[in-house]
Formats: sequence, structure tokens, C-alpha cells
Amino acid sequence: MNVYLRKFIGDRQFYRRVLLITVPIMVQTGITNFVSFLDNIMVGRVGTEQMSGVAIVNQLIMIYYLCLFGGFAGAGIFTAQFYGKGDNEGVRYTVRYKLILGAVILSVTAAVLIFKGDALIGMFLRGESGAGDAEATFRYAKEYLNIMLLELPAFAFTQIYFNTLRECSETVVPMKAGLVAVFVNLCLNYILIYGNFGFPVLGVRGAAIATVIARYIELLIAVIWAHTHMDRCPYLKGVYSSLRVPPELFKKIFITGTPLLINEFLWSSGVAFIAQSYSLRGLSVIAAYNILGVINNVFNVVFFAMGDAIAIIVGQHLGAGNLKKAREEDTKIIAFSVVIAMGVAVIVALSAPLFPQLYNTNEEVKRLATEFLLMQAVFLPQMAFLHTTYFTLRSGGKTIITFLFDSFFMWTVNVPLAYCLSRFTGIYVIHIFMFMQMADLIKCVVGFVMVKKGTWMNNIVNGA
Repeated sequence: MNVYLRKFIGDRQFYRRVLLITVPIMVQTGITNFVSFLDNIMVGRVGTEQMSGVAIVNQLIMIYYLCLFGGFAGAGIFTAQFYGKGDNEGVRYTVRYKLILGAVILSVTAAVLIFKGDALIGMFLRGESGAGDAEATFRYAKEYLNIMLLELPAFAFTQIYFNTLRECSETVVPMKAGLVAVFVNLCLNYILIYGNFGFPVLGVRGAAIATVIARYIELLIAVIWAHTHMDRCPYLKGVYSSLRVPPELFKKIFITGTPLLINEFLWSSGVAFIAQSYSLRGLSVIAAYNILGVINNVFNVVFFAMGDAIAIIVGQHLGAGNLKKAREEDTKIIAFSVVIAMGVAVIVALSAPLFPQLYNTNEEVKRLATEFLLMQAVFLPQMAFLHTTYFTLRSGGKTIITFLFDSFFMWTVNVPLAYCLSRFTGIYVIHIFMFMQMADLIKCVVGFVMVKKGTWMNNIVNGA
């Protein structure tokens, strides 16, 4: 029994290393998400249409965020393994790859949102609601989107620096930059949304302006610190002297990383499609689902950080050629994540009736949000297992497998299920949500089998 438990439970030194990596990420992400939560409440207290408009735009911009996340993660696999190998030149090449890829994703996203933004917003306004409500929601969404377009470049560059620093075990600096940014964002929200200290009342425009300013401050802090601490970031020396990446390495990163990029695009667009399916039940569902998403982000930081821990710790073990250690520590991190998620689920369930009361919205929205949260709490351990399983498969460069595991499943199971249930049945929206979560049990079984087989354990930087 003790031998069996040791497979899932690490010693004090193991948990110390995991926490040294995850706590700064959790603090940064947690505070960022908490301030986003406060930001959401501030907008939500202005009105339901304002909150729904902002939620729709954020759903669309999230596709951009996750495309960057997926694209940079492909290069990040190489960054972590090059760093574990002690190859600064290799890390430098991966940073340049991220710069090139980030510029491409930014250009495409900006073009789509500028020329097709109206049509995309309109897709979420086809449910049962008053014409006035839909028109007001559309107007607020457009106001918010027009300003948030300015935030896109800053987010891309910030993620390039943050991801590279984390992959090279420098997790405290992104945390500090994030803390400053969220403090600025929160203060500006208070001033600009409500018109305090003599400023005009800007509502959703104020929320967007605050976000844009905070994002550029965050980027400035990361860039200044990284380039004034070359002793700790030697891989950044000469990084902008050219954009050259050896063709063979570029091809290798592209082949490894493109499935992750496509995966994140398909997955995030699938999430947006599912949210649009829920919206067919009315604008109240959009508002309630937005409350669920924001509160989820606050509580989900723990096992999202565990996924980052797998990417960093397991990736470095694989880069150093220590496959046995990579497997052992991966199993322990997965178990640790699931156990913590169980505790988080209890907290979410107990607080579910309280959070919606913070919003200035109608009773139907509050009731739906409470029911969404209670249902989500049931499935949090499942989400933790799926997230850490995904990062395990990805850490060894098995990106084709992660593509099939994640977005292929999304578009062959989740999306058709949401489409059919929302359009061809009268099932209550919370029950649709429950069936969507239950469908992911199939992925749990598949993920367990894939991780257990160990085909993900690969050193992909030897000879690179």
C-alpha cells in the first residue's frame, strides 16, 4: 500500500519545487482573474446589456488569446528543453519564432475583428429577447471592441516574454508585472467606468481603456526587467539583432507547434460556438454564463498552474534525458491537481448562491448563474485531470495526439451535441450544460490510457 501511495504522493522536496513554480503563477493569474472578476462586477453593476456586450466581445477575443497560447506553447516545448539542456542559442531561436508567429496571428485577428466584428457579435443575439435589449447589447459590444483592438499587440508581446521567462524557471517577474498591471486596471476601472474624481462616465468604454493601459504597463515592466538582467536572461542577448531561425529548427518547431495552434483555434472557436448555442435560450443565459466564466477563472487558477508545472518540470526532465523522473513526477502532479480541485469544488458549491448577488441584474440571471456554478463544481476534478493530462501529452511534443484529444473531440462530440440539444430540443439550458460536461468523461478515459502508455516521453531537442 505504501509503495502504491508513493506513486502518487511526492516527498517534501518535490512539493516544494512544484509550489516554487506554481505559487507565483497562481498569485499572478489569481490576482489577474480576481481583478477581472471585480472588473466584470463593475460593468455588471451598470446593467445587464453592458455586461452581456462585454462578455460577447471577450468570448471572441479569447480565441485570439488561445491561438497565441497554442502557437507559443509549441515553441515553448523547445524553450523548456533547450533551457534544460543549457543551450541559450536554442532558447534565443525559439523567442524569434514566437515573434514571427505572434505578428502573423495578430494581423489575421485584427483584420477579422475589424471587418467581420459586427457579424460575429450578431451571432450571439439571436435568442429570445426584446429587440431593444439586443440593440443595446450590440451597441455596447461594439464600443468595447473598438477600443480593445488596441490591446491586441500588447498582449502578444507580453505573452512572448512571460512564457519564455516561465519556461526558463523565472516565474516571479511575470507575477510582479501582473500585480502592477491589475492594480492599475482596477484603479482605472473605478475612475473611468463610473466617472469618479471628475472624469466622465464612460461605462464599457472606460473598462476597455483601463484594460489597454494596464496591458501596456505590464509589457513595459517585463521588457525592461528582462533586458536589464541579462545575467539571468542570457538567451535574450542579441535576440533582436535579426529574426533568423535555422531552417531545420524552424521546420521542427512549426511541425510540432502548428497542431497546438490549430488545436487552440478550433478549441476556442468551439467554446465560442457552444456559448452561442447556450445564447439561443435568451440574453439572460449570456449574462449568467458570463458570471460562471469569470468566477470559474478565479477558482481554476490552481490546476491551470499545475498544467504549467508539468510543462516546465516534465519538459526540463525530458530535455535532460531523464525519462523515468519525468514520468514519476508527472503522475504526482496530476494526482496533486485532482485532489486540490476537489477542495476548490467544495468552495465553489458553497459560494455559488452568493456571487451572483454582486451583480446589478435581474433575478433570472442570478438564478441561472447559481445553477451554472453548482453544476460546474461537480465537474471541477474532471477538468483538473483533463487539463494536466493535456499538458502531459504536450510536454513530449506529441502535439498531433493533443490535437485529436482536444479540438478533434470538441468538434466531433461537444459542438454537435450543443448544436442538436440547443436547436432541436427544449431541454433546460442547465441540463444542456450538464450533458456537455458528461461528454468529457470519454476524454478522461482516453487521456488516462494515453498517459499510462508513456508514448509522450520524448526528448525532442537532441541534435537540434
